[in-house]
Amino acid sequence: MAEKKITKADIIDAIYQKKGINRKDIKTAVDSFIEEIKDALIKRHIIELRGFGTFETRLRKGRKKARNPKTGEAVSVNSHGIAAFRPGKELKQDVWNIGENEGN
Repeated sequence: MAEKKITKADIIDAIYQKKGINRKDIKTAVDSFIEEIKDALIKRHIIELRGFGTFETRLRKGRKKARNPKTGEAVSVNSHGIAAFRPGKELKQDVWNIGENEGN
C-alpha cells in the first residue's frame, strides 16, 4: 500500500525545488498538461507517454443487476466510459521490486 499521498501541489513544489522555475509557471504548465489529457480522453484518443504509460478510454458494459454498495438496493447501470491507465514497460520494471527491500 502507498505510504503517502502526493498531491498536485506537492508535484509543483518538487519541480520548483529541482528546477527553480516560478511556481505560477509550473502550475500553469501542469494544469495545461492535465487539461490536454482530459480533452484527449473525452475525444477517445489514446495518450502514450513513453517510459510512463498509456491513458485511454474504455467502454464498460451496462448491467441490469447491480447493487448500490451503500444501501444494497438493486439498480441498473447503463453502459458508460471509464478512463484507464496501463503502465509502460519502464514504469513496470521500476515498480516491480517494491517490497523486496522492505522485508515483505
